[in-house]
Amino acid sequence: MSKNLQIGVYGSTGRVGRVLIENLQNDKEARIACLHAIDEFSFAPPKDTQKTNSLETLFSASDVVIDFTAPLGTQTLLQYALTNPKPLVIGTTGLNSEQLALLKQAAQKMPILYSTNMSLGVAVLNCLVALASEKLRNFDIEITEQHHRFKKDAPSGTALTLGEHAAKARGLELDKIRVSGRDGIIGQRSKDEIAVMALRGGDIVGRHTVGFYNDGEFIELNHTATSRDTFAKGAIHAAKWIVNQPKGQYTISDCLGL
Repeated sequence: MSKNLQIGVYGSTGRVGRVLIENLQNDKEARIACLHAIDEFSFAPPKDTQKTNSLETLFSASDVVIDFTAPLGTQTLLQYALTNPKPLVIGTTGLNSEQLALLKQAAQKMPILYSTNMSLGVAVLNCLVALASEKLRNFDIEITEQHHRFKKDAPSGTALTLGEHAAKARGLELDKIRVSGRDGIIGQRSKDEIAVMALRGGDIVGRHTVGFYNDGEFIELNHTATSRDTFAKGAIHAAKWIVNQPKGQYTISDCLGL
């Protein structure tokens, strides 16, 4: 990767978008190529930074585009990219099956790194969860996640990804065994079910716990994000990596060689 990689920020007025801008201003290998806002800019961008509402302008100025928006925003980005291929880093959560299919289609024309969590620590946690799930087959698996009051999707994409790693390690499909709530006389817990529960409140950036519970012992694997910096730094790291990859769909784990 050459110095001064030109990174475009799509949906730059969001919470992570603002942190991305701060981190890119201090990066020695990359710089802000263009800031895109889906609606209006609610803040003053850094001096001499190009800003736009146009995807054409964003793509023309950028070597790679980072997206932390909402599902419909990501859908619009992918639809444009289909005819204007560009390396993409996407951290949007809550994508539905049609949007995930669109992402897969776009990855046939360009390299796309998509992860529900750009944290390097969570990437390692996914591996640990898969290992524990495989080796501790008789243990019950329960996942809880906590986020700030403003988060719109539940459970978090990260929690679902953790659940997918746990289920896959046992040869199961998460969609067929996932429990998202318990209430009333529900009977005893089934052997294979994996609960994924969501808590919302305050300004919690993100906390995920995957518990493996057995008679006489249990293990809990935790990850806590104390700042959105972790997502921004992970996305910038991913952007530097994805520009040198062939077309296809990747994750943050691929970027780290996990």
